[in-house]
Amino acid sequence: MSRKFRPIPRPHIVLAATMMLSPTVALSAQRATAASGTPGVRIPFEKYTLPNGLSVVLAEEHSTPTVAVLVNYHVGSKNEQTGRTGFAHLFEHVMFTGSGHVAYGLHDKFTEGVGGGNNGTTSNDRTVYYETVPSNYLEHALWLESDRMGWLLDALDTGKYNAQRDIVKNERRQGIDNQPYGRSDELIAAAMYPKAHPYSWPVIGSMADLAAASVEDVKQFFRLNYAPNNATLVLTGDFDRSAAKAWIAKYFGEVPRGKAIVRPTAAPVVLAAEKRLVYEDRVQVPKLYLRWPVIGVHSDDQYPLALASDILTGARTARLTKELVYDRQLATEVSTFNETNESVGNFHIEITPRPGHSLTELEAAADSIIERFKREGPTVDELKRAKAGLQFSFVSALESNLGKAFRLANGQMYFGDPGHDFTVSYIRYQTVSAADVKRVVNKYLGGGRVVLSIVPVGKKDQASKPEKSTTVSDRSKGATSAVGTK
Repeated sequence: MSRKFRPIPRPHIVLAATMMLSPTVALSAQRATAASGTPGVRIPFEKYTLPNGLSVVLAEEHSTPTVAVLVNYHVGSKNEQTGRTGFAHLFEHVMFTGSGHVAYGLHDKFTEGVGGGNNGTTSNDRTVYYETVPSNYLEHALWLESDRMGWLLDALDTGKYNAQRDIVKNERRQGIDNQPYGRSDELIAAAMYPKAHPYSWPVIGSMADLAAASVEDVKQFFRLNYAPNNATLVLTGDFDRSAAKAWIAKYFGEVPRGKAIVRPTAAPVVLAAEKRLVYEDRVQVPKLYLRWPVIGVHSDDQYPLALASDILTGARTARLTKELVYDRQLATEVSTFNETNESVGNFHIEITPRPGHSLTELEAAADSIIERFKREGPTVDELKRAKAGLQFSFVSALESNLGKAFRLANGQMYFGDPGHDFTVSYIRYQTVSAADVKRVVNKYLGGGRVVLSIVPVGKKDQASKPEKSTTVSDRSKGATSAVGTK
């Protein structure tokens, strides 16, 4: 059958109304027990590899008549080079404009047009494309994804490339350059990492790099990184496994294997001293950012660091939130986040002051609370609440087919095991001790950090310790968090 012509297949399963189960039942997660006795979550799946190197993960579950299709490419901004940034995110846009046998708009017609949805996201480490469709449109979704994996460049010309590049430039203007506090991530990362470090530039790229890139530049990037041997295909939900395997072999099996990929070296960094920055922005209220370099996904220290973040902020009784926002009323908002990428990580604290209180005052107060936490460690109740919160968030994300697909793809990409997040990570969060939390906050939350004050234009004096801070304005480098739009 011609790749161009796709008849609508008959539904392979007829679902009675009684099969429309509640979200709790639809989770279909079974309780498992590790050797330590700690309960875990098990999502039954099958994994295999096509001859061209494509990893395939199938998690069949028939609670609702929908299926999620996710293709995870192990390529993000860290696979780019200095002077050639933004390519991974640019392809996130280009991939939705048609491919060799799929006219522009057909992807939406066979997903959104039948009651489903589709989108993509790019980060430092990965690019993901996904659809959720009624079960009888699974074959269409597989055909669409295989065509842009194998035949995208057949439809990429200069006009289409220039149009998408302009859209990305405008996205940067709207989401970063003209967004209040929008440049915080890239300014901090530019200070934290050496210039050539793969995590030192923004996921969305710089204006100069986007303007300088040619069609052939981005085509070469695609040929290397968007091949089946650098991808994982995940199906979760209501499908017939035999039929799905046949369609996967039919549509993806003909896509040729790409060249072997040499991944960039991206070692974690240690800052010998504190770096203090001040940036003037078109904002009305100053804001304080504290950020420490930490570790990536392959270190077990990520688990106690994540719990430390929840103990410091979040709930009204969390240490920083309680003291800064409620008890002393120095801040309107305070948040923490432990960001864990593949090779490196960052521990974030962000604080917005109340009128009449300075960033210098807020930094001193936050540092005092952190130092006390480092001395004391968490209480039994604090650790218990933090674990319960992470457990709830983890399981809640599995209520949808797409949520399960992301977890399975995550385990396969980082660890070669789709079940890693369920059988390892989930359990390790539950077995973290108070001593573990105390150890990591003392190890990582020290003097080697970046302190950024974003202040209104012309008011550098509102920075935290302005006399010790360096003014920054360079827009050419930095790193940012995940971005995702069609």
